[in-house]
Amino acid sequence: MSGRKEQQHDLVLITELELILDSCTLELTAVDEVWPSLYIGNIAIAQNKKALSKLGITHVLNAAHSKQGSIGDERFYGNACVYCGIPGEDSDHFDLSQYFKPAADFIHEGLKCDHGKVLVHCIMGMSRSATLVLAYLMIRQRLSLQDALKHVVQKRAIYPNRNFLMLLHKLGEQLAFKRKLCPLL
Repeated sequence: MSGRKEQQHDLVLITELELILDSCTLELTAVDEVWPSLYIGNIAIAQNKKALSKLGITHVLNAAHSKQGSIGDERFYGNACVYCGIPGEDSDHFDLSQYFKPAADFIHEGLKCDHGKVLVHCIMGMSRSATLVLAYLMIRQRLSLQDALKHVVQKRAIYPNRNFLMLLHKLGEQLAFKRKLCPLL
């Protein structure tokens, strides 16, 4: 495909994905369970130890680690939760895809634990955290990007930025290619 045709194709694809996102009728809340024992939330819920305990959260994945307003780290949670921090930026140039596999592995391991419950959060709980959860659903649950989006928007108002949607689309293509070569993947 020529560069111009590829750009047009990408724009059509992003528009289709955004239509799925726009179909969500839910209000944005502090935290929502989007898959069994897997939650997406905002910074307020992530910094509320009492609420996390009440939800039974055992693992916290912070997609905005070391960003302004994000105080969570290993010391903050102590023995209450296993913590993983990803220094994600919600921008049109940040390559969040470098963290797709490590994040999916962390979520998977957390859910495998006895009574494991995982909170994935960023600042608002809409873009970075949602993108990492979608990558998990694609990598570990074998959902297509469209199916993962359709599932999550039934549970939470999310809106990954266009850059992240393109990265997820590329992940979907890579997974489809690998699974074609080896169906067990």
